[in-house]
Amino acid sequence: MKNFSTVGARLLVASAIYGVTAASAQALQCDFRPNAPDQHVVVKGDTLWDISGKFLERPWCWPQVWGMNREEIRNPHWIYPGQIVYLDRASGRLRLGTPVGARGAGGAGGDPSGLRLSPQLRMEGLGKDAVQSIPTGDIEPFLSQPLIIEDDELQNAPRIIAAQEGHVFLGKDEKAYVRGDLKDGTSFQVFRPGKPLKDPVTKAVIGQEAFYLGTLKLTAAAKPGSDVHTFLVATAKEEMGKGDLLMQTPPTPMRNYVPHPPERKVDAAVVAIYGGVSHAGQNQVVSINRGKLDGLDIGSVLQLYHKGKTVTDPGASKGWHNLGNPQVKLPDEEVGSLFIFRVFKHISYGLIMQVTEPVEVGDVAKSPE
Repeated sequence: MKNFSTVGARLLVASAIYGVTAASAQALQCDFRPNAPDQHVVVKGDTLWDISGKFLERPWCWPQVWGMNREEIRNPHWIYPGQIVYLDRASGRLRLGTPVGARGAGGAGGDPSGLRLSPQLRMEGLGKDAVQSIPTGDIEPFLSQPLIIEDDELQNAPRIIAAQEGHVFLGKDEKAYVRGDLKDGTSFQVFRPGKPLKDPVTKAVIGQEAFYLGTLKLTAAAKPGSDVHTFLVATAKEEMGKGDLLMQTPPTPMRNYVPHPPERKVDAAVVAIYGGVSHAGQNQVVSINRGKLDGLDIGSVLQLYHKGKTVTDPGASKGWHNLGNPQVKLPDEEVGSLFIFRVFKHISYGLIMQVTEPVEVGDVAKSPE
């Protein structure tokens, strides 16, 4: 492996290219690791985040060093096992090479060392073997289930008013009787409201947790003169029954996640950690008190910080150093990065991608610096 110096290979890309407004645009610094390898052979199970982490100090910078433009961020490229990612040290870019003689997008087997490369900026394609941007197993339940209810979404929601005769709770393939306006929907999720979510800063209620119970399919709409619909339980994660609420099943979510800075400067706080625990580590999901109305979208990356505590300086109270106020706030300490994968109006879900210390409710999440 060649010795590598970051001098001349530091890529500064204007954030405006990636959708950041002019008011908050700033140069984003993407440094390569001092021990960055010359190349990496893609294997099954790799993610673009993991691959980029072998080359970059901040793995979320990979759209910049791949040279992706704004349109390609919306529709990211895919790479496949067997291909080779190599570092073009002259330009400070990562490039994708295919071994000569490789068959299809999956590349060739065997030892790739010594194979000639056919350099390419990108390889586009579709397929179940394509390398994903981030590990999706931990976030699948959060992609299509409500879990957070905002504003007036609970008002006039259809609700279960009765279970199949003789049943208190409903299970798979059992009938449920529902009252309310379906708004032409036929497929619904069932949920039960949970505790309110409060903004750690303002203490205002900004949403409500929702416990996902399962799904219902409409079998018979209400007849004239009635407002009671007949449903069948399609799936049952938990027991559901009288009083539980319905929400239309959302469209299939986007899964082509590409990390990028938020549209504008974001200063958020961790509202809750999924599962009701007090601390979160890597690959755990947290919610923050900012959403699409604050400039966040799917793929936004934020830096996580422990909020600096306020301490008393005994020397200041005695007039030492002429510093005045004895109450001093310590600097926020960076502890990791957060990848936003689902966005509501005022709340977002994020996956902790890297962390050096456990994340707590109230920790700071803000735009990369």
